[in-house]
Amino acid sequence: MKTLILIISITAFSLSLFSQSNIDKVLAEIEQNNTSLQAFRKSVDAEKIGNKTDIYLQNPQIAFNYLWGSPSNIGNRKDLNITQTIDFPTVYAYKNQISDLKNEQSELEYQKQLKSIKLNASLICADLIYSNALYFELSKQMKNAESIANSYKIKFEKGEINILEFNKSQLNLLNLNKELQSIEIERNTLLAELTQINGGKAIDFSEKEFQTAEIPADFEQWYVLAEQNNPTFSWLKKEMEISQKQVGLNRAMSFPKFQTGYMSENVVGQQFNGVTIGLTVPLWENKNKVKFAKANILALESIELDNKTQFYNHLKALHTKTIALQKNVNDFRSNIKTFDNSELLKKALDAGEISLIDYIFELSYYYESLTKLLELEKDMNKTWVELNQYK
Repeated sequence: MKTLILIISITAFSLSLFSQSNIDKVLAEIEQNNTSLQAFRKSVDAEKIGNKTDIYLQNPQIAFNYLWGSPSNIGNRKDLNITQTIDFPTVYAYKNQISDLKNEQSELEYQKQLKSIKLNASLICADLIYSNALYFELSKQMKNAESIANSYKIKFEKGEINILEFNKSQLNLLNLNKELQSIEIERNTLLAELTQINGGKAIDFSEKEFQTAEIPADFEQWYVLAEQNNPTFSWLKKEMEISQKQVGLNRAMSFPKFQTGYMSENVVGQQFNGVTIGLTVPLWENKNKVKFAKANILALESIELDNKTQFYNHLKALHTKTIALQKNVNDFRSNIKTFDNSELLKKALDAGEISLIDYIFELSYYYESLTKLLELEKDMNKTWVELNQYK
C-alpha cells in the first residue's frame, strides 16, 4: 500500500517551477566543470584555427637548372626561376569571409552542445526536487508512524489491543521505512547523474519546493524570441551565408590566375635577368561549381523551412501541454483541499472511533492523490523547462 505523505504547502502553487536561482548555480558549475564541454571547447578552438588555413597566397615556386654544355668548351648553363601564383583578388576576400562564418558556426555548435547539457541537468534537477519533497514529507510521516507504533506497542503490552492491531502498526511503519529507502536510492542516483555531468564533482542539491512561474500567454510573440535564440537556426543561417559567399568565390575562381616572378640565365660570357609573367585560364577545372553552390542554397532554404516548421509545431505542442497540465493541476489541487479528511481521520483514530487499518486505508487515498498531484507538477515543470530552453 502506498502511503507517501505530502502536505498541501508543497503543492499549493498555481504553476510549479523550481527555484531558478539554485538551478542557475548548478548550471553555472556544470558549465565550468563538464568534461564533455571542455573537450568540445578545445575541439572548437582547433577547428577555428583550421578554418583560417588555405586562405592565403599559394606557396612560391623556386626552380634551379644546371645544364652541362656539350662540347665542354661552350661552358655550362645556370637557370634560376622564382614564381608566385596569384588568384583573382576577390578570391582571398571571399575565402576570408567564409572562414569567419565557419568560425561563428563552430561557436554555435558549442552553444548547441551547452544548451543540450544544461537541459539534461535541469530535467535531473526537476526529478531531484520531486524526490527531495517526497523524502522530506515521508520522513515526517515516519515520525508519526513511529509514534503510532510505539503507542500500539504499549497498548499491546497492557492488553488493550490484540496482536492483529499491533502487527498492523508495525507493518505500516515497515512499509513507510521501505518507501523512504526507495526514495533515498532514487535521490542518490539522481545526484550521481549530476555529479557525472559536473565532471565528477559532487553537487549539493537539497531544493524541495517548486516555485511559481507563468506560461507565456502570447505563444507567437514568445516563439519569435525562441527561434532567434535557437543555435541550430543561427547555424543554418550562417551556412546559407557561406553558400552565398561560395557562389561568389567560385565565380572569382573562374577568372584567370596570374603568375609573376624573377628569372635569370647564366651561360659562358652571358647573363640574362628579368621578370616572368604567366596566366592560367581555368576552362574546365571549376565547371559546375557555381551551379552547385546555387543548388546548395536552395537545398539549405528547404532544410531551414523544414526545421522551423518542426520546431514551431514541437514548441506549440509543449505550450499546449503545459497549459493543459496547469489546468489539471489547479483542478486537482482544488478538489484535494475540499475532500481533505486527514485531520478528521487522526482525531477519529485517537478517539478510538476507527481502527488503525481503517485509518491507514482511508488516509492512503488522500496521500496517493497528493502524490499524483506532485507528479503532475513535476511533469509540468519538466515540460516548461523544455519549452524554455531557448529563452
